[in-house]
Amino acid sequence: QVHLVESGGGLVQAGGSLRLSCAASGGTFSTYIMGWFRQAPGKEREVIAAISRAGINRSYVDSVKGRFTISRDNAKKSKYLQMNSLKPEETAVYYCAAGAPRSFSDSMAASEYDYWGQGTQVTVSS
Repeated sequence: QVHLVESGGGLVQAGGSLRLSCAASGGTFSTYIMGWFRQAPGKEREVIAAISRAGINRSYVDSVKGRFTISRDNAKKSKYLQMNSLKPEETAVYYCAAGAPRSFSDSMAASEYDYWGQGTQVTVSS
């Protein structure tokens, strides 16, 4: 069982930056592929980014490529999401997730994740 806790959300102006953190406890952190998701009011949860177990492979949804960076520190059992040039439409609750898909190519699907954090609110003002 893995317990995930996000932090770092808040209010930022459009064009600003935030860095989200996700701390894990329980389980063996390095054996999980980690993902970041977000859900805006009235919308479905969408994947943002995923990172492989050793942090070598990373995937991003097209809308955040070049602006967001996912990273992890297995020694600290933590992962991060650096978000730059934020847009008002990216206001959402951001979730950290851990899973063990057979292939990293499956890492951008929410169904592949078994453990979820409680979410952290990110609000981008215009």
